[in-house]
Amino acid sequence: MATENALLTILVEKINNDTLVLPTLPAIALKVRRAADDPDINLSSMADVISQDPSLSARMIKISNSAYLGRSVKVTSAQQAVTRIGLHHIKNISTALAMEQLFVSKNAIVKEYMTRVWTDTIGIVASSLAALQVHTKQTKNRALYLDSMMLAALVHNIGVLPILTEAERHADVFANASFLDLAIDKMAGKIGASIMTEWGFEPEFVNVAQNWKDLSVQSETASYLDLVRLGAALCGKFESHKEEIFNAAIEKGIVDNLSVLLSDEFDELRDSAKQIFQ
Repeated sequence: MATENALLTILVEKINNDTLVLPTLPAIALKVRRAADDPDINLSSMADVISQDPSLSARMIKISNSAYLGRSVKVTSAQQAVTRIGLHHIKNISTALAMEQLFVSKNAIVKEYMTRVWTDTIGIVASSLAALQVHTKQTKNRALYLDSMMLAALVHNIGVLPILTEAERHADVFANASFLDLAIDKMAGKIGASIMTEWGFEPEFVNVAQNWKDLSVQSETASYLDLVRLGAALCGKFESHKEEIFNAAIEKGIVDNLSVLLSDEFDELRDSAKQIFQ
């Protein structure tokens, strides 16, 4: 326990001293976000920016052909993908698709942990997106957007990264699952909010990163926070609070009943979202 608390002590001290090293957005995500914020940007110029990263370009094409945006005519180029997605949504989607680049480590234990966190995250992303798609179809309510939902779900647990990075720096002591679990449970929310703020993300993303595990924090109406929690519950998280989360989803009108989350349609939407990241 003393060693576990030592990692917490280091993290708290660095947060208080503003010396904790926070991750930076992948370079391609920064380029796309800056380009998207340019009032003079056009679809062709945005496609040129995205084409600089073959991996991002391929995934943009994949999502354009997915059940979320797909049409009968298949997209085969970054230009076509950008046209289909649209400039309004391109910033969040490109940021989300580039996020995997942050989950890397040279330490075997930390690398395994990051891989597990990333895999869990993709499951939650897929379930959250499927739930939002079902919600939109049932209610015709378009207040929540798929691009923001994807990004919110992908960054919901972003606070684990500095913890894992710190553990990697002291791998002989802290690269241990029990130490990491304790630190993540205690600190990931606060650190995640710091990252989202540092990156200049909107308040809804800060809220998700900080409070997704704190069920005492509630929104009055359906929100990205609710959908991330619902996605997490569907992926086996919140085992002792599943009923509370499912009831909240019904009360807030996210779904009419739970059976829709067990339907073939839901499974297909979830599988389609997972394929984007494969």
